[in-house]
This record gives sequence, structure tokens and C-alpha cells, in this order.
Amino acid sequence: MRKAAIERNTRETRIAGELRIEGRGRYAISTGVRFLDHMLELFAKHGGFDLNLRAEGDLDVDQHHTVEDAGIVLGQLFSQALGDRKGINRAGYFALPMDETLAVVALDLGGRPALAYRDLVKVRLVGDLQAELLEDFFSGFVNHAGANLHVRVLYGRSSHHKVEAVFKCFARALKYACSKDARLKDQLPSTKGLL
Repeated sequence: MRKAAIERNTRETRIAGELRIEGRGRYAISTGVRFLDHMLELFAKHGGFDLNLRAEGDLDVDQHHTVEDAGIVLGQLFSQALGDRKGINRAGYFALPMDETLAVVALDLGGRPALAYRDLVKVRLVGDLQAELLEDFFSGFVNHAGANLHVRVLYGRSSHHKVEAVFKCFARALKYACSKDARLKDQLPSTKGLL
């Protein structure tokens, strides 16, 4: 079983997380930002990951530190749980319709952080979440997971559906990228011999 546990404490946030990649979609999430909790819950369910994440942050100042640091911890959890990354598929993508919305996510766990993000959300808040912070969440993830992540909402009307489609796609693409190929179990998925 590939699993990890992280505690990250700063002057702005205190976050504890546990991850099991080969999970059953079980979760216990509490960040103080309910819409972010909901997105991480459905991320765990659709990825088949077991995820516990508890965050306490300076929400009286702003949501920024809590949301970004939650992404950082999620990236650290996956990096730790993946270990040497031998035998993984490494890359994954998924396209998902959410009613009138269509989103696409592609990612590569090859060790090179990069983010291309476009969600078409034009409102300030989605639920109680400051929408502009979604990019910061995913930036925190890629920088600490060693991932190259491309997120794009192609079209849609509902901001809720746009963000939900993104997180479901992210989960499904990451699930495949983390999956192991039995034929390549002792090999790094790279011609360089290094990730």
C-alpha cells in the first residue's frame, strides 16, 4: 500500500494530512472553507483515494494561506506516497461532462512542476470559496508533487459545475497516472533513468 502522512505548521496554517493511494474513496476533510472541503471529498471519491485532511488557518485574514497550503500538503502527500515512482503510468488525462460544462485535465508526474490553468469562472465566490484561489491551490500541488498539470474548462454556465468538473477530472487523471503497470514494475517511466 502506498500511503503518506504529513504535518505542516507555519505561522499562518496548521495542516495534517493522510493519504492512501490504493484506497476506497474514504475521506475526512475539514479546512474551514466548506466548498474546498466538498471539492476534496469528491476528489477522494472519484480518485479512489483515502484522504484525511485537517487544516486550521488564518481565515480571519483571508482564505489564501489555507487554500494554497492545502494544495501544498496534497502535493507532498502524493510525492511521499509515490516513493521512487517505479512502475507508475506517470501521465494521465480525463475529460468530464458535468451537465452543461465540459472540463479536461492532463497531468504528468515526471518531476517537473508546471501549471496551465483556465477554469472560465467569472464570479468572486463559488460557495464560500474565493474562486481566484483555485489556481493557487493547484500551483501548490504541482510544486510539491513534482507534477505538470494542465486544467481547462472548455465551456459551461454554472461556476459550481465548472469547479466540480475540474476536481473530478483531476482525480481521475491522477488515479491513472499513479496506477502501476505490472510489465514495467521495476522501471522508472523515463528514458533518462531519473524523475
